[in-house]
Amino acid sequence: MSQITLIKNAHVFAPRDFGICDVLVAGDRIAKIDHNLALPENIGQVVDADGAWLLPGLVDSLVHISGGGGEGGFASRTPELDPREAFASGVTTVIGVLGTDATTRTLNELYGKARALDAQGLSCYMHSGSYQFPVNTLTGSVRTDIMLVDNIIGVGELAISDHRSSHPSTAELLRVASDARVAGLLSGKSGVISIHVGGCDGRLQPLFDAVSNSDIPISQFYPTHINRNENLLQHGVEFAQAGGFIDFTTSTTPEILASGELRASRALRVALESGAPEDRLTFSSDAQGSMTNFCDNGTLQDIEVGSVGSLFDEFRRAVQAEGVDFVRALQAVTSNPARVLGLRRKGGIGEGLDADLSLVDPESFTIRHVMAKGRWQYFDSQLQFRGAFA
Repeated sequence: MSQITLIKNAHVFAPRDFGICDVLVAGDRIAKIDHNLALPENIGQVVDADGAWLLPGLVDSLVHISGGGGEGGFASRTPELDPREAFASGVTTVIGVLGTDATTRTLNELYGKARALDAQGLSCYMHSGSYQFPVNTLTGSVRTDIMLVDNIIGVGELAISDHRSSHPSTAELLRVASDARVAGLLSGKSGVISIHVGGCDGRLQPLFDAVSNSDIPISQFYPTHINRNENLLQHGVEFAQAGGFIDFTTSTTPEILASGELRASRALRVALESGAPEDRLTFSSDAQGSMTNFCDNGTLQDIEVGSVGSLFDEFRRAVQAEGVDFVRALQAVTSNPARVLGLRRKGGIGEGLDADLSLVDPESFTIRHVMAKGRWQYFDSQLQFRGAFA
């Protein structure tokens, strides 16, 4: 029997402000949004939100779900994502990627972890490839990976303007983008190219060069870490104004901030004030990835681990500390990433969309309940999730 839940008296942000509504969930989908909804006696569960904010589950477009790191040697390899951390942070959809290490971290391993997370209630997709060019694949080509492997939606994170990059040429970037784009068109997926942008002087110029030398739309490239420094942020604003999406990383450290990085929340405010379109800006956590701080000569100074919880923290900081409009900030962690990733049933609250929801206390701006795929995974600030071994 399908699970039925009625959430009453919720202040719904879909992310557009719907005001106080009732939301009916049947199985893993949202069945109805209206006023004065009711269930027959002894049918389903009724939860009174009492005016709490009902938000879409957060969409995290870049997570090293199988672990990452390693720039400080084998002892600095970072751990896998625990789904409980995601649920407690309101994150219900993640995109798994490889990073610097595609030798001891493999796509086979990434695929297995993605399938495990999905079975545990967290919607999990993945990208083919890594920092490196030529692109590592599961099936032998980018095109067949995207077309034939259900949960592969794009390529990434391919690195540019970074000393750890393979420094792909314009022609090489275009070849990958063309394969991913065609595969996306044929399979109904985004075929997006997630681009890791380092701190080198080239910034986003390799992407501008690729677009100017082809008919590939700028939106096919999805650069991240655009809050790395102010110069890169301004280049990112130009990229967004030209029709691209740009992504700000929410995980950081005091040392990285001292080196010139802007918090994602601050970068969002600056980008909006600089004229970047509000529907082209996103946040991602880079969770389980290594937060590295290199000297000017490329020597590693320190390394820490990214946190999936930083996504909600920076959304809240954008509203409370930076004065960003609530809906604009919410779009950056819900509907905007869902749109660039081609996840049509994610990132919103509407009839027929996936029942991925968070109830947030409006006074404390803290998460009360989290529903993923129609099931409460976090309720009354307590984890409901139970894995195979815990």
